Amino acid sequence: MGIAVPTQFVSTNDLIPTRNALETMFAAINPTTGALPESGPPLSQLGSDTYHAWTLVGARNYFLYSGDSEFLSTIWANYTKAVAFLEAKVDPTIGLMNVTGLRDWARLGGGGINAEGNALLYKVLVDAADLADSHNITTLRDAWLRNATALKGRFNDVFWDSTQGMYVDNSTTTLTPQDANSFAILYNLTDSADKRTSISAGLTKNWNDKGAIAPELPDTISPFISGFELQAHFEAGEDDRAMDLLRREWGYMLYTPLSVQSTLLEGFTANGSLSYRSYRGYNYDPAYTSHAHGWSSGPTSALTIYVLGLSVTTPQGISWKFEPHTSGMSAAEGSFETPLGTFGASWSL
Repeated sequence: MGIAVPTQFVSTNDLIPTRNALETMFAAINPTTGALPESGPPLSQLGSDTYHAWTLVGARNYFLYSGDSEFLSTIWANYTKAVAFLEAKVDPTIGLMNVTGLRDWARLGGGGINAEGNALLYKVLVDAADLADSHNITTLRDAWLRNATALKGRFNDVFWDSTQGMYVDNSTTTLTPQDANSFAILYNLTDSADKRTSISAGLTKNWNDKGAIAPELPDTISPFISGFELQAHFEAGEDDRAMDLLRREWGYMLYTPLSVQSTLLEGFTANGSLSYRSYRGYNYDPAYTSHAHGWSSGPTSALTIYVLGLSVTTPQGISWKFEPHTSGMSAAEGSFETPLGTFGASWSL
């Protein structure tokens, strides 16, 4: 939902599968607690606070691109329940969410007062306020924005490590995760430009010639999380760094003879082998690794939104932005469609 929906929008504009998936998830909500399942049927797994958050992010992404008010009305009662489910996990003495639904993208850790989970909650609150504003529900909008502002302050108080110049995974470790630090830039959790610059530089310490190794899942390169890192470097104004990561990680996937050279791997190890998550649920069997994975397609939207510089900023593109990141290239051209019509742009140097 965080990567594949923007990919669908800029490439095929086929958002019907997204709507179907979201309606399935919201229909399966726990009516008592407001918890969303981690996945739809037939797997129907439960117990993931972060996947719960990603479904909410996906709902806002879908509405941004489609302006589908009928969809939003259909899910709204369950959407607000689902936001309240996460907010209820905020510890009032700390002001941050206590992550108890531990299933995640395979990272280690993640429970308790954790930076990744709280970064996602911040994104959910800002998105929820945006959706409420688009339908003139001002009371909810204002409440969610107040909570987001408070969470941002506590996030910086608790997780920022000035010595390392990055956010730590939790208050008991010095580990600086790829996911939470990328989210912090991308979702505007940083409270200064200096922090964005410092994080962008710090993330490169995890790189090798094949991509970014995730400290929160050692010996692993996750194109899912690297897709957010890629966008974070653009947001930090480090365009050359973003393109360097793109060429390393996605270049490896598209040229390695270990894969099909036309679709994107779910993940791989630091040395490039396909034994992704071998010690983390995949039983040391490379056959578990997908070779055509939607969550690995971060550059698809990033090339349009950042390099070409074309994006929508309100539903359906009623307002839009053209802000190219020329990124060392001589020209770019592209387009996408919304229900309002076609948006196209090009630039050359």
